[in-house]
Amino acid sequence: MATIGFIGIGNMGTGMARNLVRAGHEVTVFDLDTEKARDIEGATVAGSGEAAAAGRDIVITMLPAGPVVAKVYRDTIRPNAAPDTLFIDCSTIDVETARVLAGEASGEGFAMLDAPVSGGVAGADAGTLAFMVGGSAEGFARAEPVLAVMGAKVVHCGEAGAGQGIKICNNMMLAIQMISVAEGFALAEKLGLSPQSLFDVSSAASGQCWSLTTYCPMPGVGPQTSADNGYKPGFAAGLMHKDLGLAMAAAEQAGADVAFGRAAFEAYDRMVGAGDAGVDFSGVIRAKRGVD
Repeated sequence: MATIGFIGIGNMGTGMARNLVRAGHEVTVFDLDTEKARDIEGATVAGSGEAAAAGRDIVITMLPAGPVVAKVYRDTIRPNAAPDTLFIDCSTIDVETARVLAGEASGEGFAMLDAPVSGGVAGADAGTLAFMVGGSAEGFARAEPVLAVMGAKVVHCGEAGAGQGIKICNNMMLAIQMISVAEGFALAEKLGLSPQSLFDVSSAASGQCWSLTTYCPMPGVGPQTSADNGYKPGFAAGLMHKDLGLAMAAAEQAGADVAFGRAAFEAYDRMVGAGDAGVDFSGVIRAKRGVD
C-alpha cells in the first residue's frame, strides 16, 4: 500500500480520498476548509499543504484552476516532497500549464502526471470515474493501480498535457450534445408532443447519446437525473463554462474550427451570467423551454 498526500478535498476530492482509504492506502489530506478534510474517516488531517506533501510516495491534487495548481506545486509540494515522489494532478487546467509543470517537475527529478477526471461527484463517491492521463509511461505504470481504486476506466492518453487535452475535447462534445438534447425536448414541447415519446424513440434511435439516455435534462422522463431534483448540480454549469473556456483557448492556439463548441460556450456564458453557475449544466434546458 502507498503513502498518499491528497491536497484539495472538495466535492470531488472527498469521494476520491475516501476510496483510497477504503483500499487500505495511508492517506494524509489537506484542504483550506478544515471541516471537509475531517470528513475523510481513516485519513490523517495535515495542518498544511507542506505537511501533506512531505514524505509521501504519491501526492494527488484536485484544485480549481491552473494558476492555483502551479502555485501549489511550485511553493508547497515540490520543495517539501521526498525524492522519487510521484505527482498526480487531477484538476482540470489548461494544457500548457500542465506541460510546463511536468517539465519543471522532471527537471527536479520528479515524475508528474496530469490526470483529469470525468464522472462527477457520483462517480467520485462510487469509485467509477474515468481518468484521462498524460505523462510518461513509467509514471503511468506507477499511478495506474492507485487511479484504478478511484475509477472504472484509466486511460494513458500520451505525454504531459495529453490528459488535459482529451478532457477539454470530451467536455466540449458533452456540452454540444447536452444543448442539442435540450433543444430537441424544447421543440417537441412547443409542438405539443410527448417528452416521454421523444425519449422512448430517440434513446433507441440515431439521436441517442449519454446526455439523453443517462443524464436526460428533461424532468420526468428516463432515469432519475439532476433534472428530477431541481437541477441540483452533479456537474455545475460554472464548471462546464470553465472547461469550455479552456477548450476555446486551446482551439485558438491550435487554429481549430470549433463553431459548435463556441456556440456551446456562449450558451453557458449566458447561463453563468444569469446567476446560474451553481445550477447543474443540464439546466441549460430551462432557457430553451422558457422556464425558471
